[in-house]
Amino acid sequence: MYAIVKTGGKQYRVEQGQTLLVERLPAEAGADVALEPLMYRGDEAVVDPKALAQVKVTARVIGHERGEKLRVFKFKPKRGYKRRTGHRQELTRIEVTEISAGKARAAAKPARAKAGAGQAEGKQTSDGKGEDGS
Repeated sequence: MYAIVKTGGKQYRVEQGQTLLVERLPAEAGADVALEPLMYRGDEAVVDPKALAQVKVTARVIGHERGEKLRVFKFKPKRGYKRRTGHRQELTRIEVTEISAGKARAAAKPARAKAGAGQAEGKQTSDGKGEDGS
């Protein structure tokens, strides 16, 4: 069983017990956070928004870290222009503690309406024509 979750503008495939680095979350170390599920895969795949409301993905914040330093160097030839800067991304290490589906399986099967049920009745207006004017 796994889920696709969205956090920090990125999507991750997560399983229970997995640790991963995500964009910085505004939670203290040891706190539990809820992640937004986009898809759940157990016995069946669940992608319906109503069924995904039943899916809960929780993770525990292990700690906050900084990514490796990226060096940015700007250079324009024949002009004496050189600039060197760096960047370190703020990250949070989390561990997925629980993926629960609730009643997602029952809600994952939408009821299908009969095709053309409204047309079969042949509704007519007061002038003897059909609804579409023909």
